[in-house]
Amino acid sequence: MAVSAPREVYRSLDLALRIGDLLLASGGGAADVEATMLAVTHACGLSGVDADVTFTELSLQQRSGIGRPASILVRRVRRRPADYAELIEVDRVVRDLLDGTTTRDEARRRIADIDSSDHRRARWLVTVSWGAVGGSLAVTLGGGAVVSCLAFVAACGIDLVGRATRGRVPLFYQQIAGGFLATLVAVGAAATEVDADPSLIVTAGIIILLAGIGLMGAMADALTGYPLTASARLLDALMATTGVIAGVAAGLTVAEISGADLGRVEPGATGLAQGSAMTLGAGLAAAAYGLACYAPLRAAAAAAAVGACGQAIFLAVERLSLGQTWAAAVAAVAIGTLSHGIAGPVRVPPLVLIVPAVVPLLPGLSIYRGLALLAEGEDGVLDLAAAGATAVALAAGVILGQYLAQPIRRDGLLTSPPLVGPLLRRQGRRTRT
Repeated sequence: MAVSAPREVYRSLDLALRIGDLLLASGGGAADVEATMLAVTHACGLSGVDADVTFTELSLQQRSGIGRPASILVRRVRRRPADYAELIEVDRVVRDLLDGTTTRDEARRRIADIDSSDHRRARWLVTVSWGAVGGSLAVTLGGGAVVSCLAFVAACGIDLVGRATRGRVPLFYQQIAGGFLATLVAVGAAATEVDADPSLIVTAGIIILLAGIGLMGAMADALTGYPLTASARLLDALMATTGVIAGVAAGLTVAEISGADLGRVEPGATGLAQGSAMTLGAGLAAAAYGLACYAPLRAAAAAAAVGACGQAIFLAVERLSLGQTWAAAVAAVAIGTLSHGIAGPVRVPPLVLIVPAVVPLLPGLSIYRGLALLAEGEDGVLDLAAAGATAVALAAGVILGQYLAQPIRRDGLLTSPPLVGPLLRRQGRRTRT
């Protein structure tokens, strides 16, 4: 039944905007957010609705008709940490609304409860989970027990610094503080007699800081025809990455002044035993990252399986001497495809599996080697450029895997399954259910 009363129209538009806000803040692409909002308004009985999605603002407009003025509602998008438990609950509400098993008013109540509720996981446990991400990444990079413990400490420190400064200073300065802290831990290790490679500690810290950057959503927007939103997200990601580089560079300067030798990682051949340990470390890092983002245990376990498979494929392709960028691209395609196949049985949006699984493949090693070379007065630009190419390959590979996960339709159109939101058929910028 069509909705005509202005009050009812605004209530329906408000519900769709609240859902879009939660999806976009969780890293969803503009195309997925727009498609979900339009599907929600359609399920609420509205027709002739247009949606506009930007990096900071969402708007919905029901076009005017005979005897009916246009209805426009705008909502500002809030920046907040990813909460996968919240994202999964929102996804369930949307599916129930589209299936007709819940009413609009009940959906509004459930979304309001989700939006206003506190995190269900203790904050200390989240900090420990971030520490587990750092320790597991050190294993993935080839470090031993001592390096893993120091990386654990550095990652916990990064999380505590981020929590203390969140909402008080811009993200750029938070990234500087995190990169500087990780490097200081490595400097402290280098100044002692501890048998550890300090460079691996810095690299693990860089990867953790890169993991919070929404490059996946930015690439998805660029590839699905949302250039303005993609430009804003890419600029935000660039500034955050620059903050990481500035923080690590400052730490390297401290190391040079104090005479501490952090070393430089030189990747070598990977044997079966070392490759198995790196694969296990990647799986543990993906699971810990999911837990740090409040994902349920079933989602963290699934992310671990996908992350381990992605790391194994990365190592196998890299052994073929195809280069790190191609290895990352092939692994990302596999991660994107596997995640869409597993997400349904696990009852989570694919994004909840994809992002944690990609974390161990982020180019922290290339960034550190480039900065270390520049600190020594050598040319590290190529390593930094390789890091950028790897990041783009990861994002583009995941999106390609997203397309490959869905068979070609009978009409010859290749349907793109969403990273968040229900599976809908898209016609350009319009969604029909």
